Amino acid sequence: MNGWMSLELARKGIEFVKGLDEFAGLSRKWLVKIEDEPTSPEYGTPPWERPIEQHIRMGVIALDKPPGPTSHEVVAWIKRMFGLSKAGHGGTLDPKVTGVLPVALEEATKIIGLVVHTGKEYVCVMQLHSPVPERELRKAVQMFIGEIYQRPPLRSSVKRSLRTKKIYDIELLEYTGQYALMRVECEAGTYMRKLCHDIGLVLGVGAHMRELRRTRSGPFRESRGLVRLQELSEALYRWRTEGKDDWLRKYILPAEYAVSHLAKIIIRDTAVDAIAHGADLAVPGIVMLHEGIKPGDMVALFTLKGELVAIGVAKMSSEEIMKARRGIAVRMRRVIMKPGIYPRAWKRKEQAKEQGGETKPGKKE
Repeated sequence: MNGWMSLELARKGIEFVKGLDEFAGLSRKWLVKIEDEPTSPEYGTPPWERPIEQHIRMGVIALDKPPGPTSHEVVAWIKRMFGLSKAGHGGTLDPKVTGVLPVALEEATKIIGLVVHTGKEYVCVMQLHSPVPERELRKAVQMFIGEIYQRPPLRSSVKRSLRTKKIYDIELLEYTGQYALMRVECEAGTYMRKLCHDIGLVLGVGAHMRELRRTRSGPFRESRGLVRLQELSEALYRWRTEGKDDWLRKYILPAEYAVSHLAKIIIRDTAVDAIAHGADLAVPGIVMLHEGIKPGDMVALFTLKGELVAIGVAKMSSEEIMKARRGIAVRMRRVIMKPGIYPRAWKRKEQAKEQGGETKPGKKE
């Protein structure tokens, strides 16, 4: 392959990663450290070109959970449906609750925990035990925006200790005098049932949650489309009987979408295998990065083809990385890519000593 083709592939990979920003609703500027860095077509596979079996094993589903089954039961059905050994979800929903339930398949389960702790959005029907003027309801609702105290309800599966949670916004969409339809943006782990109960206490009339639907979990939003279990089953049947995988590719997203809400860094081909072996990311291996990264931020590392390599914690800010010529920029937290997919471009410490050097994983020969 010539240089033009490898550069074109890198451009497509970069566009894919930028598309992840759009999917998550991010509008961060990109900083370029190395201009026109090519990638070899001989190594790795762009996420949109993975064979269907690999696409499934490295996939995530934005599922529309139906009322009735538990989140665990839904995941177990999907795991059995596809014949997988592992699957996991991105945040429990009670049996009666519907809406966004991100489900990670096989290898993507390594990163689904990053979705569990992201912000959530719900549409909730609250029933007041006695009517109150709408003005009083709006005033009471506004009191709960910000940091609040919550003790998990009796039916919860966690320890019932007092905790603080953040409510980012509550919008009263409709009110009939007894039923209130609200949209709530909140921190992960916030109990809507308890929120409704507490609003009722403040109003002095009592209230309880009547219905609940989750409309966002991290980067996954109802507005971007959800998949029903029936649709997933039909797509799987179509592939197994007719050999057509177009529906499966539509319903199952590449695992990279599960980290689309994180700050991102794109790295050189020569840095990939060292990181796959657990090395930290050094400054010379960085091609592009998001503006505004601060030390301590969680960041996702991508190849020039758009493949997720690892999740790490930034040790430098974006500005420091752009100015630096060497040094550790990111400490690895979780490696996703398996070793050996990209060529080795580093020496083991023992080999380096034999040659009179002190080269460590992550440093090019």
